[in-house]
Amino acid sequence: MAPAPCVPDGTVVYAVGDVHGRDDLLAELHDRIRADAARRAAGRRVLVHLGDYVDRGPASRHVVERLAGESLPGFETVSLKGNHEAFLLGFLRGAETAGGWLANGGAATLFSYGVAPPDPWDEEDVDRARAALAAALPARHRSFLARLRPAHQEGDYLFVHAGIRPWAPLDRQVEADLLWIREPFLEWPRPFGAIVVHGHTIVRGPDVRHNRIGIDTGAYTSGVLTAVVLEGPERAFLATGTPASAE
Repeated sequence: MAPAPCVPDGTVVYAVGDVHGRDDLLAELHDRIRADAARRAAGRRVLVHLGDYVDRGPASRHVVERLAGESLPGFETVSLKGNHEAFLLGFLRGAETAGGWLANGGAATLFSYGVAPPDPWDEEDVDRARAALAAALPARHRSFLARLRPAHQEGDYLFVHAGIRPWAPLDRQVEADLLWIREPFLEWPRPFGAIVVHGHTIVRGPDVRHNRIGIDTGAYTSGVLTAVVLEGPERAFLATGTPASAE
């Protein structure tokens, strides 16, 4: 029998699913993570956020502000890029249409920065909103967004926002897949070379498969923000609201 997948010895890893502007839930989950870590002997604590911090929920600006600082002192923090951060960054540089972003919850992010959403069919209004957002975005927020990483690995676990291209080696993945993919990743029957921990696709509770763990529990609408806890070969889950359970 193959050994169980593990994170490095002496390490506990907490990976948090899609936040989508729910700073209230992120603060609550961080408190639960802090309390859980205090009960563990691991000397190294790693906190991984899987992306999609903005859009849909009411407090995107507050989420970015929290994550741009030292959200949990004593933890190594890794913040990954989600497709919604790609939407925001693309809109700022004019590479993303306003209509595409607004249709996916971008208006909530604009409102959180005090910017009125534009008429997506009015180029002047779109330019007005783009300039207003650029002016309203604090330098620390812009720097945080620019530093977001596409992936992170700890031992036998690979952390990404959406998933991976199943037939491509782990070191040859394309960022667009890491941010956007669903199928064929979600139903891929074979091993990936690491257990992939991801968000992006909403599930009622943690979706635990032999090759992946999905933890996007739709926080912006469900009120449940979920984290997986990994220490040695052991796994557990923390969540806001009612405790998360594996499907």
